[in-house]
Amino acid sequence: MSELVLSSLAGGVATVTMNRPDKRNALSIELRRALAEEFERLGADDAVSVLVLTGAGSAFCAGMDRTQFGGDEANRRALYETSTRLYEALGTVPVPTIAAVNGPALGGGSVLAAVCDVRIASPSAMFGHPEITFGVPPSYGGLLLLGVTDQVAREMAFTGRIVGAEEALALGIVREVADDVLARATARATDMATHGRRVLEQTKRIMTEAGGGVAERAWDAEMALFRSVLFKEG
Repeated sequence: MSELVLSSLAGGVATVTMNRPDKRNALSIELRRALAEEFERLGADDAVSVLVLTGAGSAFCAGMDRTQFGGDEANRRALYETSTRLYEALGTVPVPTIAAVNGPALGGGSVLAAVCDVRIASPSAMFGHPEITFGVPPSYGGLLLLGVTDQVAREMAFTGRIVGAEEALALGIVREVADDVLARATARATDMATHGRRVLEQTKRIMTEAGGGVAERAWDAEMALFRSVLFKEG
């Protein structure tokens, strides 16, 4: 396993930590690949009943590592393939996933939190998509996946506004705010894990099959746009 991702398992709870604190856990190609591999591995491990995702240092995840954008075709292909694989890998983990948001979760980092089933925030947590402020369409689908209303998602997308932990709680983005966010998330996960993987997996399957809608269609459109920009299609 890459040193960019730390992983532990205790009592049916797997804890995955993005370990790039000097870069505020910005999603480099290497980190995206390592996370996807770990989500896939843990999702297939019958010993895992719940997965908790957090970040090392003061940030949950500052978003995509923009220093890697562009480059030759091989690099652009890696950007696209690791991006799609990352969110699919987390989204298809067959057991409950909890985001322990220990600091800013912005752009692609906000989407990581949004894809998780439950979000718990520290007082320093922030959510949003500031991409529009530097000329890139933000993730409307990612905002909807956070659970906000369509009107709030549109307002945040058009302005790039970032919301703090207390507003996130009021908007329903997070389930609760806790000073020791990882401890609280672990306690929640441990409580869930007592029910056993089988019934948790069945419950999540029902939720997944009942899902689908505007957020998913928006996400598909965003990834198609990302691909077209990278490969000059259309």
